Amino acid sequence: MAVRRLELFHRYLTLRTNGLSERQLMLILAFVVGLVVGLATLLFEVLLKAIQSGLTSWFRVDSYSLFYLVYPVIGIILATLFVKYIVRDRINEGVTRVLYAISRNRSRLKPHNCYSSMVSSATTIGFGGSVGPEAPIVMTGSAIGSNIAAFMRLNYRNTTLLLCCGAAAAIAAIFKAPVAGVAFVLEILMLDITSASVIPILIAAVTGTSVLFFTTGFDPKFDVIVQEFFLLRNIPLYVLLGVLCGLISYYFIQTNEWVMRQFARIKTVGVKWLVGGLIIGVLVFFFPPLFAEGYDTLESLFQGDVTALFDNSPFYAYRDEVWIVIVYLLAILFFKVIAMSSTNAAGGVGGSFAPSLFVGAVAGTATALIGNAAFDLHLPVVSFMLVGMAGVMTGVMKAPLTAIFLIAELTGGYRLFVPLMLVAAISYAISYYFDRESIYTRKLSKAGDLMTHNKDQAVLLFLDMKSLIETDFIPLYENATLEDVVKEFSRSRRNVFPVVDFDQKLRGYVTLDDVRRDMFNTAKYDEPISDYLQIPPAEIRQDETMESVLAKFERTGAWNLPVVDEQKRYLGFVSKSKIFSAYREQLRELSYGD
Repeated sequence: MAVRRLELFHRYLTLRTNGLSERQLMLILAFVVGLVVGLATLLFEVLLKAIQSGLTSWFRVDSYSLFYLVYPVIGIILATLFVKYIVRDRINEGVTRVLYAISRNRSRLKPHNCYSSMVSSATTIGFGGSVGPEAPIVMTGSAIGSNIAAFMRLNYRNTTLLLCCGAAAAIAAIFKAPVAGVAFVLEILMLDITSASVIPILIAAVTGTSVLFFTTGFDPKFDVIVQEFFLLRNIPLYVLLGVLCGLISYYFIQTNEWVMRQFARIKTVGVKWLVGGLIIGVLVFFFPPLFAEGYDTLESLFQGDVTALFDNSPFYAYRDEVWIVIVYLLAILFFKVIAMSSTNAAGGVGGSFAPSLFVGAVAGTATALIGNAAFDLHLPVVSFMLVGMAGVMTGVMKAPLTAIFLIAELTGGYRLFVPLMLVAAISYAISYYFDRESIYTRKLSKAGDLMTHNKDQAVLLFLDMKSLIETDFIPLYENATLEDVVKEFSRSRRNVFPVVDFDQKLRGYVTLDDVRRDMFNTAKYDEPISDYLQIPPAEIRQDETMESVLAKFERTGAWNLPVVDEQKRYLGFVSKSKIFSAYREQLRELSYGD
């Protein structure tokens, strides 16, 4: 009955939108996606705050709490059970999964992704998991866009556009930062950037943000006002901060990958819970700012209250000692990445967006405090904190524009635009020198599943080798004679004959030109085919990437190359002309008109 009603609703919408152009329809759908994603983001924030408030609001700030030892593991267990028994699908690594859907799954995300990431992430973070809510909400927003597109039965190009509208609306809504939402999509997700694609994304981002404006107020995400103007004399210190942010970003990515590898060696779920819960619980017990995403800590730092870092900590009595505060900050910076990675690896659901902002804020604060305490430089702590947030986020995500505009919008002003740009550029350059991939793209890039902003490479990613293999070549066995070749020529439309052994392994091939001079000389009909055999200049594996295939065509100068499986069994031929034809067709499907 439900399926029937959906079908009737689809027919009704089809009739009502029949007179609209494709562009007009996409603008309307972008607004719908932005509205739904904005409401979903609001629901997520309410759920997350309710869990956090219920668990920690009654703690005394001047004493530690043993609940910090058990809360995170409870959240991880609940999230894992929800995913395993209700969702029954992998939903972690939200942004990475969105990128994979764009590259390999025709931008289709399953319906459960419209809610499953929100529930599991709110549980993980609410109970103290040291991860961020942004990746799960991006997954949610992208899934909403993808499923609305699926319901409207849109093609891949427009499905991808609505998916990106959902992602932009999610980032814009959760941070109340529409420009950052658009920049995030254009830097990380989008392939083709034209007015036809940007305008719907703008509409979705503004709509999602407006939902949060009207329901929670127009105040920025963080209550901070930058009172210090940018001073030229601080440029060397900002350069130093940029270098530090680049190095910290590299540490962030490498440590995350190392921790994930260590947990991958643990095969028992219960052991993962125990190890992960122990690591996170102990870290949060000694360093309460590591609890959850850390935005409450950032809010305190923005207000200049560094001593709030020591609330509920065993080190509360040392909160007024400046050098102990600095050491405490450096320890938090170091352990935040471990706590984040352990949360995700043990079964929690969350992202690295907020942790990168947190680490950057701590790095900037520590830099300013060291400069002031050791050299009496009178550095503006809040300014260095904000710029550090942009620096580490840039290095981790390889998205400088997103970081710059996000920090500017989060603080409600653009006074720090020059140092933001400077530190983001330096951090990006250093992080890129050590590792070209972002935390979101490393795994996909290694597997050859990453769509890039290079349109040629992106189009090649969509070409399916199996669909390009031509199988109408007549194979000959290696003990065949010239007479067998002549007989096959009479019924073949090809002038190439692959030669295989009795296990179907490729031995070479014979062409019409090879036997032309002898094919009418019956005296040579008993000549073995091996006398005419050619060895192919290269062979192609059926699972080989198109970039590698084209490199072999370029290197050999051939127009046809044989395809074999892992055991070198003959499967068919691939021609350069067919690849070019498929490339042109795929390019038309991916490109948006202006």
